[in-house]
Amino acid sequence: MKTAVLGTGMVGRTIAARLAELGHSVTVGTRDAEATLARVDADAMGTPPFATWAAENPGINVASFADAALGAELIVNATNGGASLEVLGAAGEENLEGKIILDIANPLDFSNGMPPTLFVKDTDSLGEQIQRAFPGARVVKSLNTMNADLMARPGQLSDPGTVFVSGNDAEAKTIVSGLLKDFGHQEVIDLGDITTARGTEMLLPVWLRLWGALGTPAFNFKIVR
Repeated sequence: MKTAVLGTGMVGRTIAARLAELGHSVTVGTRDAEATLARVDADAMGTPPFATWAAENPGINVASFADAALGAELIVNATNGGASLEVLGAAGEENLEGKIILDIANPLDFSNGMPPTLFVKDTDSLGEQIQRAFPGARVVKSLNTMNADLMARPGQLSDPGTVFVSGNDAEAKTIVSGLLKDFGHQEVIDLGDITTARGTEMLLPVWLRLWGALGTPAFNFKIVR
């Protein structure tokens, strides 16, 4: 499948590499491909420059948001949640029409330091905002309840745990669920339409505090019935 991964941070890199490993044709989207590849310093989080990662993954293309989205069948929103609408707008509404957007971003607000709060919650969600802004796209919210390594390789845990999908389009959710199983996720629960993304996004305050209590982000939620 031709896939565009929007975002060059650790989440985007991890998902892009895993997709390529599974045989997908992957293009990473960024604001300015030339500038992104020219950077030589680590970012504020200490992440190595993108050019280093790109050199280690020569089969993955790098392009502008619009060029990445243009030829893609699946678009992964791996951006900072606060920039998601802007980035998808830069990708071009016409390039998103009819396509699946796998939204793995969270509406985290770091303006008051750590731990972050949510800039949308209770009566709305980032997933819903994206669907409203791009009504011709088929938005599926998923993978936002775990860290990047477990998104791509849940088998690192003795039990991979549970992953959730939310979205209005049944076919899109079926396709995404298949991709999740390719990644190694064994239990995928369909929560319902895109409004149910409120629930998974509001798990983040719990997730952050579990990270603090456990001293590691290498954990997942498991639904036991």
